[in-house]
Amino acid sequence: MKVVRILVIMLAAALAAPVIAQDKGNANMEILRQKVKADKKLVVAENMQLSDAEAKAFWPVYEAYQKDLDKINARLVEVIKTYADAYKKGAVPNDVASKLLDEALAIEEAETKLKRSYVPKLNKALPAAKTARYMQIENKIRALVNMELAANIPLVQ
Repeated sequence: MKVVRILVIMLAAALAAPVIAQDKGNANMEILRQKVKADKKLVVAENMQLSDAEAKAFWPVYEAYQKDLDKINARLVEVIKTYADAYKKGAVPNDVASKLLDEALAIEEAETKLKRSYVPKLNKALPAAKTARYMQIENKIRALVNMELAANIPLVQ
């Protein structure tokens, strides 16, 4: 679990880093993102216990899912950036708060829709129990990242 905790902190940092270091080098940010992806893949591999045949079928689906998830995460980064910019100026205007809330809810819906769309693909690669295990791993990582983000993002004023 120590590896998962470190991964979660790195994932949260990767999502929040554009807010913290908007003017710093994009190269460093890309290095961090690649490290996080590799570490996440290692955590998934260690917890999935795949046979060689399952691994051969699973990893391409995993990579495609992560690519699609990256698009959703990019939207989340934009919400965090917009919120950080508004928060730095003082009280967040109602119209901005409303737009941010709408987008945050749309992001949650998009993530759920993405998961649902990948279950049949995963079930072609894995037994249903292992598909469920993978989704549990993704859900646990996301929950921990959300907890870390919530701890570091102040409430709307």
